[in-house]
Amino acid sequence: MPLQKLFARALPIALIAIMVSGCTINRNIMFRTPTDFEFDVFDPIVDVNYRIAPNDLISFQLYSNKGERLLTMTAGSIAGGANGAGGGGMNQMMNGNNRFAYEVRPDGTVDLPEVGLVSLKGMNIDEAETHLENLYSENYNDPLVFIEVTNQRVLVFPGEAGVASVVPLVNPNTSLLEVLALSGGIRARGDAKNVKLIRRGAERQTIHRFDLSTIEGLKFANTTVQAGDIIYVEPLPQYAREALADISPILSLITTISSFIALISVVGGN
Repeated sequence: MPLQKLFARALPIALIAIMVSGCTINRNIMFRTPTDFEFDVFDPIVDVNYRIAPNDLISFQLYSNKGERLLTMTAGSIAGGANGAGGGGMNQMMNGNNRFAYEVRPDGTVDLPEVGLVSLKGMNIDEAETHLENLYSENYNDPLVFIEVTNQRVLVFPGEAGVASVVPLVNPNTSLLEVLALSGGIRARGDAKNVKLIRRGAERQTIHRFDLSTIEGLKFANTTVQAGDIIYVEPLPQYAREALADISPILSLITTISSFIALISVVGGN
């Protein structure tokens, strides 16, 4: 019948169009690397101190006379707590007001009181504190500076779609193993042999690969992570499941068309 021939000719075209447009096999795998990709050599001992970067939020405190005011306020808080709640509350308020947050601009500078714009980009915490103490020494006797990056966090992709997390770094010595534990661990589809660490560097991002599937990988699991790190556990391919999910609509379409053609043949035969 002409209608049957029309369906027979259109069916292959429809199947090809659906397969080309609807194929989603392993499209959720990110940060793919070719087989000959050279990962950066990782040394957990070298440069473990975090370096200040644009868009960081830093907590800044300044004291004169090598922290004399800090010690006086702390001692006053203890004395106030012993003598009455009012004195202790006042000292705690003063301590709180002595800490201010500043944003590192895209060019790596911070606008600080009295000294103005100061470039801290690429400095670790110790270097930045020493640099600011030298700048404030023109106006203060033996200044003491405390800096803390308050928005440190790590991105974790544990090997399964839809369960990525942002882990705040409360402890400056947080290890790779701790971060994975906080994010729920490596998921069932995750490949422990293929854990990628993407780290922000001075000139470029460095890419490292760890094998955490054996006890030898413990030396990498205990390494200290840094703010801005991306930890990506590559998922294992699931060709059969995802292929079945892709061809299910096609099979359903074939069944529907076949049933429709069969119905037309029966009606036409009558």
